[in-house]
Amino acid sequence: MASIDLPRALHDYFAFAETTPTRNGRRFSITLPYVRPDGRLDRLQWWYHLSPAKEKALGDSAPDTLRAEAVVRFTVHIERWLQNTRQDLFGDGAIPHVCAEGNRVVAAYKVDPVTSEGMLPDNEMQEAGGSTPTESDHRPANKTAFG
Repeated sequence: MASIDLPRALHDYFAFAETTPTRNGRRFSITLPYVRPDGRLDRLQWWYHLSPAKEKALGDSAPDTLRAEAVVRFTVHIERWLQNTRQDLFGDGAIPHVCAEGNRVVAAYKVDPVTSEGMLPDNEMQEAGGSTPTESDHRPANKTAFG
């Protein structure tokens, strides 16, 4: 089952916006930005509408009432999306990360020189093993997986 592992409530990561009102009413959006496994920024959005008649019927609290309902629906939508796609939502930053269940990326940290004492630095490894493409005969120079 997919999980949401965030230090704050999910709705704390939402961004709220309203488009320009029209004669048909007001349109609002809720956006959840997230970082995909490939490192690119993406988003989920939820749109809702407030007609003039509904705004008149609900009074001054209409936008707040509709927003509360939309937040609940959007939250359920996100939970189902994560479950259906077997993904996790996690992170400690301002923008959460999404990845496949059980495949969270471990952050890379600087190497502690005391811990890695005795290991050859990069320049000594290249001299010893000829690991650069120009020094190696078994690899073509400047080739990537995409040719």
